[in-house]
Formats: sequence, structure tokens, C-alpha cells
Amino acid sequence: MEGLQADLPYPETAGISEDAYSVRVISPAYADRGSEMTAILQYVFQAIVLQKQGLEEYAKMLERIAVAEMHHLEMLGSLLYQLGALPVFTSCPPRKIDFYSTGAVSYASDVRKMILDDILGETQAIYTYEEMIRKLKDEKVSAIIARIVLDEKLHLETLKNILRELNKQE
Repeated sequence: MEGLQADLPYPETAGISEDAYSVRVISPAYADRGSEMTAILQYVFQAIVLQKQGLEEYAKMLERIAVAEMHHLEMLGSLLYQLGALPVFTSCPPRKIDFYSTGAVSYASDVRKMILDDILGETQAIYTYEEMIRKLKDEKVSAIIARIVLDEKLHLETLKNILRELNKQE
């Protein structure tokens, strides 16, 4: 399945070297409460529930978003490794403390509540990534984060469109 992503290539990681500061800045997007890991788990859960509720079109769209988020997670993990941190699922790799928890995943089963939670999550992700870009000093790392933001904005617009469709059905 193809992920829902902007129609632009991702920047190359060649030439990025170890940088503890960049690790600290981007780590929250990897495996913290509002991370790509949380988004993946939430979208997969929702896709399963929506598919079982007979809302297959919405389930497929959330699966496509989840696939894009998986790509982001893989890119961030690879980037963390290249920056000098073992990409363990903690809030601040490479430290093996404060391991990832699914506590921030929304387990709502009502389709509108799901989409509203997703809209909030994507909005927060965009804000977090834009803050990272402001803090980062490495232009190559910033470019990768900026490219991820384009996908997150596409996800947000897609979710808003789904919500509009749901509201028309009332």
C-alpha cells in the first residue's frame, strides 16, 4: 500500500554527521507521546475499527496515512542513528530510560471522535516539527523535517475533508 505523502522527494541524508544537539531536538518526534510511533499505532487501530464498522473508504485512507507515518518513523530512526544515537524507542535516544508507552494513543471508536483526535494530532505534529526547524542548526536535518511537515499538512487537509464529509452525512 502506498502512503499518503506529498509529491516531492525527501532530502538526502548524505553528509550528515554526529550531532548530539540535533538528536535532542528531533527525538520527541520519534517515540514520545506526540510522536510518529503514536500516530502509527492510532491510525492502524482506527483503520481496523472503521473497516469492521463498514467504513472501508475511511479505513483505507487512515491506512495510507499510517504508511506515510511509518516512513517518517524509519527516516527519523535512520537520522538519529546517523546523528550518533541508537534509535531506541525512548523519549530521548540513545538513553535507555523513559521507554515508549502507548498511553497517548486515542482508542476512540466513534468515527467523528477518531477524526477529531487525528486532526488534533496532526496539528500538534506540524507545530512540533516547525518548532524543531526553528531550533535546528543543521540545514540538512532541517530540510528533512521540513519535508515531513509537507506530508503532515497533507494528512491534516485529508482529515479535515473526511470530517466535512461526515458532517454532511448528518
